[in-house]
Amino acid sequence: MSLEKLKALPPVSEMMRDAGLEPKKQFGQNFLFDLNLTGRIARSVPDIERSTVVEVGPGPAGLTRALLIAGAKQVIAIEKDKTTKPILDRIVEASDGCLTVIYEDALKVDFAKLGVKEYALCSNLPYNVGTELLTRWLTRAAKGEQIKSMTLMFQREVAQRIVAKCGDTQYGRLSVLTSLIADSKILFDVPNTAFVPRPKVQSAVVSVIPNKEKIKHIPDIEKIEKITAKLFGQRRKMIRGIIPGVAWANFGLAGTERAEDLSPETFAQLARYLV
Repeated sequence: MSLEKLKALPPVSEMMRDAGLEPKKQFGQNFLFDLNLTGRIARSVPDIERSTVVEVGPGPAGLTRALLIAGAKQVIAIEKDKTTKPILDRIVEASDGCLTVIYEDALKVDFAKLGVKEYALCSNLPYNVGTELLTRWLTRAAKGEQIKSMTLMFQREVAQRIVAKCGDTQYGRLSVLTSLIADSKILFDVPNTAFVPRPKVQSAVVSVIPNKEKIKHIPDIEKIEKITAKLFGQRRKMIRGIIPGVAWANFGLAGTERAEDLSPETFAQLARYLV
């Protein structure tokens, strides 16, 4: 791949203007133009030089370009908005075959059929589908799909929920699923001034790395999803009121606890025996 071709392309903002492209609210689009920031995100992908990187929602390809310049072996971009095609076509041409674009809704894409044995995920996720996509990717990782790593941008509030521990204010269902399947941490914050249009909220980049050792010791992921949905769906109620007739003492519990009081390991134990 010729880095010179990529680096010689006009700035993202200029390519957007030439293509008449505007961010679309219905797609939850907030674009990044800052090359230092997109470069920092791309360089946060572990082992990027030997990885196929899947990006959801490339938009005008600011992060896409950064991933290619950072040395990604291959980038597969999934974009729902076909009006971005004139820009993405130019990036494809400059990438010398290292970039493939799939024009499809990421929620409808079967990632197992992308034609790669394993992949890393790196995206500035659309705000309106980010949580749902992460939950699906965690589920796929738990079922054995070879997701090497996820380097993802979320609203900061969502990022805090992903990494929250039992006892934290932000602790919830997403925290439990992530903790049982992966190792996660917030890498850095991103101010709202970095985006066009400027969102009302701050953002953060999160690292989520599936942990095969953790996955080996959890029950069926569907059971975990059911028990967490059931208990966090009524998070202010005591667990004995949500699931009556259980000998809670067998789990080291009184039954007066609420979902937010239960550790991820306790949820796994309940999923194993109650679902």
